[in-house]
Amino acid sequence: MGLFDFVKQAGEKLFRSQDAEAASNAAASAPDDAAARAKLDEMNRNAGTAIETYIGTQGLSVTGLTVSFDGTSGAATVFGVAGDQASKEKILLCCGNVSGVAKVNDMMSVDQSAPEALFYTVVAGDNLSKIAKLHYDHANKYMLIFEANKPMLSDPDKIYPGQMLRIPPL
Repeated sequence: MGLFDFVKQAGEKLFRSQDAEAASNAAASAPDDAAARAKLDEMNRNAGTAIETYIGTQGLSVTGLTVSFDGTSGAATVFGVAGDQASKEKILLCCGNVSGVAKVNDMMSVDQSAPEALFYTVVAGDNLSKIAKLHYDHANKYMLIFEANKPMLSDPDKIYPGQMLRIPPL
């Protein structure tokens, strides 16, 4: 369990983060405005549901998945029980690699624990071979990283700056 930081502007565009920020600003400027507060609550619920739906499309093993979103801070909180450590880490990455999410609060547990992977944020000029060379001292081990990030990655050449990847232990 913990709090993970992500690049807020990078990732899947599942909801309009600008709308969540505008609703948050409106609610903050008029704290007694019930309509503004209700709009913010609705946008946060919709964003959490969109993230849950995205995780569902990845086919990851999880029971009791719940994702809440706070547009004010850009924080997603994820609850549930993952089948294994790799699925838990992929779920956290699914939450964080969404445009508008700056932090992910991990409240998950796992059925079968295993050593944790490292997380790596992609920078301009990176490719999986370069990342494999950095972490494993061998560029040809890039497929380990690719496989560890499936199904979020569909092609080893399709990574982008700001994206966070799992780097599994050897």
